[in-house]
Amino acid sequence: MSLGVFTSFATEGNGFSKTFPGITPSLATLEGQFYFPFRRELILWTGCITASKESISYQLNRDKGGRAVAIVLGGAEEALDANPDNFDLTLKSRKGFAKLALKHGAHLVPLYNFGENSTFTQLKSERGTFLRRLQSGFKSMAGFSPPIFMGRGIFNYSFGLLPHRVPVSTVVGAAIPVEKVESPTREQIDELHKKYCNALTMLFDEHKMNYGIAEDVKLNIL
Repeated sequence: MSLGVFTSFATEGNGFSKTFPGITPSLATLEGQFYFPFRRELILWTGCITASKESISYQLNRDKGGRAVAIVLGGAEEALDANPDNFDLTLKSRKGFAKLALKHGAHLVPLYNFGENSTFTQLKSERGTFLRRLQSGFKSMAGFSPPIFMGRGIFNYSFGLLPHRVPVSTVVGAAIPVEKVESPTREQIDELHKKYCNALTMLFDEHKMNYGIAEDVKLNIL
């Protein structure tokens, strides 16, 4: 549900302005989030933008600079894998962010939210199953995925739509320097994408045992 990235980049819950002074973050989210009145205004109030190349490019081209755009790269498809014991990322074919980074000379910063997948309990729908095909088909038509999930209630801890009370820790890695390329080639995009995936994997491996994940558990980039 991206609670970790929302708290870190759309609020001051983790003290972003003190940790990264001089940088203004914008969280990119699905365009469908802006279709509903009142909800749209709340999202805009937090500084969120649509995850379109036009919106992201606009933020990165702001005259004063000092902008950062946070993107949940796996998006709606990855939400269907959000289970406590699952470490699958929908990232192998997601290369648009690398192309945009090259076009704007924007550094890439890997980060991982440990504990995110434990905020809700979801009915497992492994890739290739009938349920997963139904959910993916719905996502293709509607633009968002329909995970079958359960959280906790206001007065109970076993049933409801509120997230479970679990810690979510956002770990930020070192920036990957990117030089501006007006018309990046496929090879340049693939190379930067590979660098990002490797950096993210190293970040996960370096910190996983601090958050109760066994040493032999691997991050799966699918």
